[in-house]
Amino acid sequence: MARSSNPIKYKHLTCALLHVCGPTATPASGQSGVRAGESAEGTVRTDLCVARISQLGCSYAVRMRQEDRFGLILDRLAQRGTVGVPELAAELRVSQASIRRDLHELENQQLLTRTHGGAVASGVLYELPMRYRGGRQQEAKRLIAQRAAALISDGVQSVGLSGGTTTTEVARALATRSGLKIVTNALNIASELAVRANITLVVSGGNARSESYELVGPIAERTLSGLNLDVVFLGVDGISVSGGLTTHHEIEAQTNKVMLTRAQRVIVVADGSKVGRRAFARIAEVAEITDFVTDSSADADELERIEKSGVAVHQA
Repeated sequence: MARSSNPIKYKHLTCALLHVCGPTATPASGQSGVRAGESAEGTVRTDLCVARISQLGCSYAVRMRQEDRFGLILDRLAQRGTVGVPELAAELRVSQASIRRDLHELENQQLLTRTHGGAVASGVLYELPMRYRGGRQQEAKRLIAQRAAALISDGVQSVGLSGGTTTTEVARALATRSGLKIVTNALNIASELAVRANITLVVSGGNARSESYELVGPIAERTLSGLNLDVVFLGVDGISVSGGLTTHHEIEAQTNKVMLTRAQRVIVVADGSKVGRRAFARIAEVAEITDFVTDSSADADELERIEKSGVAVHQA
Protein backbone atom coordinates (compact mmCIF):
# COMPACT_ATOMS: atom_id res chain seq x y z
CA MET A 1 0.00 0.00 0.00
CA ALA A 2 1.33 3.42 -0.94
CA ARG A 3 1.86 5.81 1.93
CA SER A 4 -0.51 8.72 2.34
CA SER A 5 1.09 12.09 1.84
CA ASN A 6 -1.71 13.96 3.54
CA PRO A 7 -1.59 14.05 7.35
CA ILE A 8 -4.85 14.19 9.26
CA LYS A 9 -5.45 16.14 12.44
CA TYR A 10 -6.44 14.05 15.46
CA LYS A 11 -9.88 15.60 15.72
CA HIS A 12 -10.75 14.29 12.25
CA LEU A 13 -9.76 10.69 12.95
CA THR A 14 -12.38 8.02 13.33
CA CYS A 15 -12.71 6.35 16.70
CA ALA A 16 -11.34 3.15 15.17
CA LEU A 17 -8.07 4.79 14.14
CA LEU A 18 -7.62 6.53 17.46
CA HIS A 19 -8.23 3.32 19.36
CA VAL A 20 -6.03 1.12 17.22
CA CYS A 21 -3.08 3.53 17.15
CA GLY A 22 -2.77 3.18 20.91
CA PRO A 23 -2.54 5.68 23.75
CA THR A 24 1.14 6.59 23.60
CA ALA A 25 4.19 5.40 21.71
CA THR A 26 7.74 5.31 22.99
CA PRO A 27 9.02 8.88 22.61
CA ALA A 28 11.57 9.42 19.90
CA SER A 29 14.63 11.59 20.40
CA GLY A 30 13.59 15.17 21.12
CA GLN A 31 9.88 14.27 21.36
CA SER A 32 7.68 13.52 24.30
CA GLY A 33 4.29 11.86 24.55
CA VAL A 34 4.05 11.16 20.80
CA ARG A 35 1.34 8.67 19.90
CA ALA A 36 1.86 5.77 17.54
CA GLY A 37 1.60 7.04 13.98
CA GLU A 38 1.84 10.67 15.14
CA SER A 39 4.46 13.20 14.17
CA ALA A 40 5.86 15.94 16.41
CA GLU A 41 3.43 18.42 14.81
CA GLY A 42 0.43 16.57 16.24
CA THR A 43 -0.69 14.90 13.01
CA VAL A 44 -1.34 11.25 12.31
CA ARG A 45 0.23 9.13 9.62
CA THR A 46 -2.76 7.24 8.24
CA ASP A 47 -0.56 4.60 6.60
CA LEU A 48 0.82 3.55 10.00
CA CYS A 49 -2.67 3.38 11.49
CA VAL A 50 -4.00 1.33 8.58
CA ALA A 51 -1.06 -1.06 8.94
CA ARG A 52 -1.82 -1.41 12.65
CA ILE A 53 -5.48 -2.14 11.90
CA SER A 54 -4.39 -4.87 9.46
CA GLN A 55 -2.21 -6.43 12.16
CA LEU A 56 -5.20 -6.60 14.49
CA GLY A 57 -7.40 -8.31 11.89
CA CYS A 58 -9.50 -5.22 11.18
CA SER A 59 -11.72 -6.00 14.19
CA TYR A 60 -12.02 -2.37 15.21
CA ALA A 61 -12.69 -1.22 11.65
CA VAL A 62 -15.72 -3.49 11.19
CA ARG A 63 -17.20 -3.43 14.68
CA MET A 64 -20.92 -2.65 14.60
CA ARG A 65 -22.96 -0.34 16.70
CA GLN A 66 -25.24 -2.20 19.11
CA GLU A 67 -28.36 -0.94 17.32
CA ASP A 68 -27.07 -2.35 14.02
CA ARG A 69 -26.51 -5.70 15.72
CA PHE A 70 -30.04 -5.57 17.11
CA GLY A 71 -31.42 -5.04 13.61
CA LEU A 72 -29.46 -7.93 12.14
CA ILE A 73 -30.36 -10.26 15.02
CA LEU A 74 -34.05 -9.48 14.58
CA ASP A 75 -33.72 -9.85 10.82
CA ARG A 76 -32.27 -13.34 11.27
CA LEU A 77 -35.12 -14.19 13.64
CA ALA A 78 -37.68 -13.04 11.08
CA GLN A 79 -36.04 -15.28 8.46
CA ARG A 80 -35.33 -18.38 10.54
CA GLY A 81 -37.52 -18.19 13.63
CA THR A 82 -34.57 -19.02 15.86
CA VAL A 83 -30.94 -17.92 16.35
CA GLY A 84 -27.96 -19.32 18.26
CA VAL A 85 -25.38 -17.40 20.26
CA PRO A 86 -22.27 -19.02 18.67
CA GLU A 87 -23.56 -18.49 15.12
CA LEU A 88 -24.44 -14.83 15.76
CA ALA A 89 -21.11 -14.17 17.44
CA ALA A 90 -19.25 -15.60 14.45
CA GLU A 91 -21.39 -13.74 11.90
CA LEU A 92 -21.23 -10.38 13.68
CA ARG A 93 -17.61 -10.81 14.81
CA VAL A 94 -18.24 -10.04 18.46
CA SER A 95 -17.92 -12.10 21.62
CA GLN A 96 -20.61 -14.52 22.75
CA ALA A 97 -20.95 -12.45 25.91
CA SER A 98 -21.88 -9.42 23.76
CA ILE A 99 -24.52 -11.46 21.91
CA ARG A 100 -26.00 -12.68 25.20
CA ARG A 101 -26.27 -9.06 26.40
CA ASP A 102 -27.92 -8.10 23.10
CA LEU A 103 -30.46 -10.92 23.43
CA HIS A 104 -31.17 -9.93 27.03
CA GLU A 105 -31.85 -6.33 25.99
CA LEU A 106 -34.08 -7.40 23.08
CA GLU A 107 -36.03 -9.70 25.40
CA ASN A 108 -36.55 -6.77 27.77
CA GLN A 109 -38.08 -4.92 24.81
CA GLN A 110 -40.33 -7.98 24.20
CA LEU A 111 -38.89 -8.46 20.70
CA LEU A 112 -37.76 -12.07 21.25
CA THR A 113 -37.72 -14.88 23.80
CA ARG A 114 -34.37 -16.19 25.03
CA THR A 115 -33.70 -19.91 25.08
CA HIS A 116 -30.72 -21.99 26.20
CA GLY A 117 -28.00 -21.00 23.76
CA GLY A 118 -30.01 -18.56 21.71
CA ALA A 119 -33.47 -17.07 21.15
CA VAL A 120 -36.73 -17.59 19.27
CA ALA A 121 -39.00 -15.07 17.60
CA SER A 122 -41.96 -13.75 19.53
CA GLY A 123 -44.15 -14.05 16.42
CA VAL A 124 -44.08 -15.32 12.85
CA LEU A 125 -44.09 -11.85 11.30
CA TYR A 126 -43.64 -8.92 13.65
CA GLU A 127 -42.81 -5.26 13.28
CA LEU A 128 -39.15 -4.42 13.61
CA PRO A 129 -38.87 -1.03 15.34
CA MET A 130 -37.77 1.73 12.97
CA ARG A 131 -34.63 2.47 14.97
CA TYR A 132 -33.33 -1.05 14.22
CA ARG A 133 -34.16 -1.16 10.50
CA GLY A 134 -31.40 1.07 9.18
CA GLY A 135 -28.99 -1.68 8.14
CA ARG A 136 -31.48 -4.02 6.49
CA GLN A 137 -31.03 -4.22 2.69
CA GLN A 138 -29.81 -0.63 2.84
CA GLU A 139 -28.09 -0.57 -0.54
CA ALA A 140 -31.11 -2.21 -2.22
CA LYS A 141 -33.42 0.39 -0.66
CA ARG A 142 -31.22 3.22 -1.86
CA LEU A 143 -31.28 1.88 -5.44
CA ILE A 144 -35.04 1.34 -5.26
CA ALA A 145 -35.48 4.94 -4.11
CA GLN A 146 -33.38 6.30 -6.95
CA ARG A 147 -35.38 4.25 -9.47
CA ALA A 148 -38.65 5.42 -7.95
CA ALA A 149 -37.62 9.09 -7.84
CA ALA A 150 -36.67 8.88 -11.53
CA LEU A 151 -40.32 8.08 -12.34
CA ILE A 152 -41.33 11.59 -11.28
CA SER A 153 -41.51 14.07 -14.14
CA ASP A 154 -40.71 17.76 -13.86
CA GLY A 155 -44.44 18.54 -14.05
CA VAL A 156 -45.18 16.89 -10.70
CA GLN A 157 -45.87 19.51 -8.03
CA SER A 158 -47.14 17.58 -5.00
CA VAL A 159 -45.81 14.33 -3.53
CA GLY A 160 -46.97 12.29 -0.56
CA LEU A 161 -44.61 10.08 1.46
CA SER A 162 -45.66 7.51 4.02
CA GLY A 163 -43.24 6.29 6.68
CA GLY A 164 -40.63 3.57 6.29
CA THR A 165 -36.95 3.10 5.55
CA THR A 166 -37.43 2.85 1.77
CA THR A 167 -39.66 5.92 1.59
CA THR A 168 -37.06 7.72 3.70
CA GLU A 169 -34.55 6.96 0.96
CA VAL A 170 -37.05 8.29 -1.60
CA ALA A 171 -37.30 11.51 0.42
CA ARG A 172 -33.52 11.85 0.29
CA ALA A 173 -33.55 11.27 -3.47
CA LEU A 174 -36.15 14.03 -3.90
CA ALA A 175 -34.55 16.45 -1.44
CA THR A 176 -32.49 18.32 -4.03
CA ARG A 177 -35.42 19.03 -6.36
CA SER A 178 -36.89 22.51 -6.43
CA GLY A 179 -40.54 23.49 -6.38
CA LEU A 180 -41.93 20.31 -4.84
CA LYS A 181 -44.60 20.36 -2.17
CA ILE A 182 -44.06 17.25 -0.06
CA VAL A 183 -46.71 15.93 2.33
CA THR A 184 -45.71 13.32 4.89
CA ASN A 185 -46.96 11.72 8.08
CA ALA A 186 -43.46 10.48 8.98
CA LEU A 187 -41.60 12.40 11.66
CA ASN A 188 -38.13 11.26 10.57
CA ILE A 189 -38.78 12.31 6.97
CA ALA A 190 -40.16 15.66 8.12
CA SER A 191 -37.07 16.32 10.23
CA GLU A 192 -34.78 15.69 7.25
CA LEU A 193 -36.77 17.83 4.81
CA ALA A 194 -37.56 20.70 7.18
CA VAL A 195 -34.13 22.25 6.55
CA ARG A 196 -34.58 22.19 2.76
CA ALA A 197 -35.50 25.70 1.62
CA ASN A 198 -36.16 24.41 -1.93
CA ILE A 199 -39.07 22.25 -0.73
CA THR A 200 -42.45 23.16 0.76
CA LEU A 201 -43.12 20.69 3.56
CA VAL A 202 -46.55 19.76 4.94
CA VAL A 203 -46.77 17.45 7.97
CA SER A 204 -50.08 15.76 8.70
CA GLY A 205 -50.24 15.79 12.49
CA GLY A 206 -51.73 12.89 14.41
CA ASN A 207 -50.75 10.31 17.02
CA ALA A 208 -47.07 9.31 16.83
CA ARG A 209 -46.15 5.62 16.59
CA SER A 210 -42.76 4.96 18.15
CA GLU A 211 -42.30 1.80 16.07
CA SER A 212 -42.51 3.56 12.69
CA TYR A 213 -42.20 7.29 13.56
CA GLU A 214 -45.49 7.79 11.70
CA LEU A 215 -48.33 10.11 12.64
CA VAL A 216 -51.58 8.16 12.38
CA GLY A 217 -55.22 8.27 13.40
CA PRO A 218 -58.16 10.65 12.88
CA ILE A 219 -56.15 13.90 12.93
CA ALA A 220 -53.74 12.63 10.27
CA GLU A 221 -56.59 11.26 8.19
CA ARG A 222 -58.56 14.54 8.29
CA THR A 223 -55.49 16.44 7.12
CA LEU A 224 -54.74 14.01 4.30
CA SER A 225 -58.36 13.74 3.14
CA GLY A 226 -58.40 17.48 2.43
CA LEU A 227 -55.46 17.32 0.00
CA ASN A 228 -54.99 16.41 -3.65
CA LEU A 229 -51.62 14.87 -4.52
CA ASP A 230 -50.00 14.16 -7.86
CA VAL A 231 -47.98 11.17 -6.59
CA VAL A 232 -47.79 9.15 -3.40
CA PHE A 233 -44.87 6.93 -2.46
CA LEU A 234 -46.09 4.21 -0.13
CA GLY A 235 -44.00 1.85 1.99
CA VAL A 236 -45.43 -1.54 2.97
CA ASP A 237 -44.49 -4.53 5.12
CA GLY A 238 -45.92 -7.01 2.64
CA ILE A 239 -47.24 -7.07 -0.92
CA SER A 240 -48.97 -9.91 -2.75
CA VAL A 241 -51.94 -10.28 -5.05
CA SER A 242 -53.74 -12.50 -2.52
CA GLY A 243 -52.98 -10.40 0.56
CA GLY A 244 -52.84 -6.95 -1.00
CA LEU A 245 -50.72 -4.15 0.43
CA THR A 246 -50.25 -4.84 4.14
CA THR A 247 -48.67 -3.41 7.26
CA HIS A 248 -48.42 -4.47 10.89
CA HIS A 249 -50.72 -1.89 12.49
CA GLU A 250 -54.40 -1.44 11.66
CA ILE A 251 -54.55 2.30 12.38
CA GLU A 252 -51.44 2.91 10.31
CA ALA A 253 -53.06 0.93 7.50
CA GLN A 254 -56.13 3.16 7.57
CA THR A 255 -54.05 6.35 7.51
CA ASN A 256 -52.00 5.04 4.59
CA LYS A 257 -55.24 4.12 2.81
CA VAL A 258 -56.45 7.71 3.07
CA MET A 259 -53.14 9.00 1.66
CA LEU A 260 -53.35 6.51 -1.20
CA THR A 261 -56.85 7.62 -2.21
CA ARG A 262 -55.78 11.27 -2.50
CA ALA A 263 -53.21 10.63 -5.26
CA GLN A 264 -53.46 10.37 -9.03
CA ARG A 265 -50.50 8.00 -9.09
CA VAL A 266 -49.50 5.58 -6.33
CA ILE A 267 -45.99 4.12 -6.32
CA VAL A 268 -45.27 1.38 -3.79
CA VAL A 269 -41.61 0.93 -2.87
CA ALA A 270 -40.38 -2.22 -1.11
CA ASP A 271 -37.34 -4.47 -1.22
CA GLY A 272 -37.64 -8.05 -2.40
CA SER A 273 -38.06 -9.50 1.09
CA LYS A 274 -41.55 -7.92 1.28
CA VAL A 275 -42.80 -9.49 -1.98
CA GLY A 276 -45.15 -12.41 -1.41
CA ARG A 277 -45.49 -11.63 2.30
CA ARG A 278 -48.54 -10.47 4.17
CA ALA A 279 -48.72 -8.57 7.45
CA PHE A 280 -51.68 -8.15 9.80
CA ALA A 281 -53.54 -5.14 8.38
CA ARG A 282 -54.57 -4.59 4.77
CA ILE A 283 -54.04 -1.12 3.29
CA ALA A 284 -55.49 -1.73 -0.16
CA GLU A 285 -55.71 -4.18 -3.04
CA VAL A 286 -52.71 -4.41 -5.34
CA ALA A 287 -54.90 -3.25 -8.25
CA GLU A 288 -55.39 0.12 -6.53
CA ILE A 289 -51.77 1.17 -7.16
CA THR A 290 -50.16 2.21 -10.44
CA ASP A 291 -46.48 1.29 -9.96
CA PHE A 292 -44.36 -1.02 -7.85
CA VAL A 293 -40.60 -0.53 -7.50
CA THR A 294 -38.49 -3.31 -5.99
CA ASP A 295 -35.11 -5.01 -6.45
CA SER A 296 -33.83 -8.09 -8.26
CA SER A 297 -34.25 -10.34 -5.21
CA ALA A 298 -38.06 -10.22 -5.44
CA ASP A 299 -39.93 -13.44 -6.22
CA ALA A 300 -40.40 -13.56 -10.00
CA ASP A 301 -43.70 -15.45 -9.91
CA GLU A 302 -45.27 -12.98 -7.50
CA LEU A 303 -44.01 -10.05 -9.59
CA GLU A 304 -45.69 -11.58 -12.63
CA ARG A 305 -48.97 -11.85 -10.74
CA ILE A 306 -48.66 -8.22 -9.61
CA GLU A 307 -47.99 -7.13 -13.19
CA LYS A 308 -51.03 -9.04 -14.42
CA SER A 309 -53.10 -7.00 -11.95
CA GLY A 310 -52.38 -3.93 -14.06
CA VAL A 311 -49.45 -2.60 -12.04
CA ALA A 312 -46.27 -1.36 -13.75
CA VAL A 313 -43.38 -3.23 -12.11
CA HIS A 314 -39.91 -1.65 -12.02
CA GLN A 315 -36.79 -3.36 -10.72
CA ALA A 316 -33.76 -1.39 -9.53
